[in-house]
Amino acid sequence: MSDNLPEVPETEVPQTPIARQGMFGAHDTGDTSGYGGLVVRRAPELSTPRPFGGYFDALVDTLDLDDAIERVVVDRGELTLHVKRERLVDVLRKLRDDADLRFELSLGVTGVHYPHLQGEELHSVVHLASITHNTRVRVETCAPDDDPHIPSTVAVYPTHDWHEREAYDFFGIVYDGHPALTRIMMPDDWDGHPQRKDYPLGGIPVEYRGATIPAPDERRAYS
Repeated sequence: MSDNLPEVPETEVPQTPIARQGMFGAHDTGDTSGYGGLVVRRAPELSTPRPFGGYFDALVDTLDLDDAIERVVVDRGELTLHVKRERLVDVLRKLRDDADLRFELSLGVTGVHYPHLQGEELHSVVHLASITHNTRVRVETCAPDDDPHIPSTVAVYPTHDWHEREAYDFFGIVYDGHPALTRIMMPDDWDGHPQRKDYPLGGIPVEYRGATIPAPDERRAYS
């Protein structure tokens, strides 16, 4: 595979906003983060036709697991493989072990919550880098809110241990097969998962090292 960065044509961004305005439930409150006024102009359900550009085509061909990949997205010069959750471990293991791929370094696991995507609200995202070939790829899989189970990948990348615990803690993603899936940031008795977009913003004062921080809806706002 080439070490050159891919030359990818610019993707046209729709000018008419899709039906996603505001984030984290912030609407007409005292919250000053700006989330309430956010308008998303790009639908997340993109799918890129071939040729993908650069080393991306060779990577997908070498991986040769079309039955495990639901779609391929090339956006802003980055490659994302959307993978069936039951095949996630197979895909990661081949990405790591195949000599022509050799993604020996994982940069971590993150969670994302898309409440508007019915049936695939929870996403687990793995960021991989190949030091051998100077390439990168993102692997994404999803699960519905009512069945938040995704296979653990600790057996493939042991450093995912704490990352999967964090995604469980903040998003409620249950990583089946994880050696000790417990909260890592929030107290064990914490109610809910605070990085989900349906988690309440207001009404919860926070204590930090003896100082009490007002809830977002009680802070001053700028008009």
